[in-house]
Amino acid sequence: MGVGTAGYALLEGMRLLDALYMTFITLTTIGFTEVGTLSDAGRVFTMVIATVGIGTFATLATRAVQIIVLNANFRSRRMQRRIDSLSGHYVICGFGRIGERVATDLREAGRDLVVIDRSDEPAEQLENQGFLFVQGNAEEEEILRAAGLERAAGLILVLPQDAANVFVALSAREIRPEAGPDGLFIVARTNEQSALNKLKRAGADKVISPLEIGADRIAQTILRPRVDRFMEKVLGVGALDFDLEEIRVSEGSLLDGRSLVEVDFRRRYNAIVVGVLKASGDWRFNPDATVPLDAGDTLIVLGSPARIGEIRAGGQMSLPGQSVK
Repeated sequence: MGVGTAGYALLEGMRLLDALYMTFITLTTIGFTEVGTLSDAGRVFTMVIATVGIGTFATLATRAVQIIVLNANFRSRRMQRRIDSLSGHYVICGFGRIGERVATDLREAGRDLVVIDRSDEPAEQLENQGFLFVQGNAEEEEILRAAGLERAAGLILVLPQDAANVFVALSAREIRPEAGPDGLFIVARTNEQSALNKLKRAGADKVISPLEIGADRIAQTILRPRVDRFMEKVLGVGALDFDLEEIRVSEGSLLDGRSLVEVDFRRRYNAIVVGVLKASGDWRFNPDATVPLDAGDTLIVLGSPARIGEIRAGGQMSLPGQSVK
């Protein structure tokens, strides 16, 4: 702008304001009427500054785009490094209303997670909320691997189409065929009852229908309102200082080969074992406290968060999928 203004002032004898005006309309290619008739030298000068000015603006614009792309690539690489460092995390496919709620609940529970979504809008929302994410199609194997599926503890499928959830479950089982407590636990949402068996055959360990759960919850609220309220409080909706947790007995831990009575579990932790899932898959509700437990059994424990935390921190038992320290 300064060179153009000086040039018009010297070549055409224009006032500074007129010279600045001529430079501005030339560089911006607005094309308004010239201040006055230009000499041949003025016309040549106009062509020169127009060419140089447009080239300069194009270069600056290109550079700005490069900086934006480089920054985006840097953020992407930095996020990928963080994802690559995770182990025992959860991968959530889909960030709609259900996916967002699941991600929020898992983060509040202290679980590491990675979200996969292909759309631009959820990606921006995920970045703003501080979630680790991979933008892409969850049906592609490389996207699942980028989310660290080989090292994940669980996969949560909440894509809007049942067919997509089936396909991703199949792909995930090809990558992680192992099942059981130490394998990949797959939970899938289904919109149609007809897709339930397909999802199970595809490798999903648990298939959930929000429609059925919603209907059952409404019915239970009507039929057993106080029980429903109690469960709300225990599961975190209310204000009771109790958690209902599952804790797996590990080999060599305090309960391996011992009964609840032998270790004085009730007095030691002030917690109640309401059920036991045996390693064989059999359930025992209100279990006999004198019967020894085995490694691989899972206890359903009701107790305060602090007490349950003591059980975990003390290394007496381990959570499903985790080893004793």
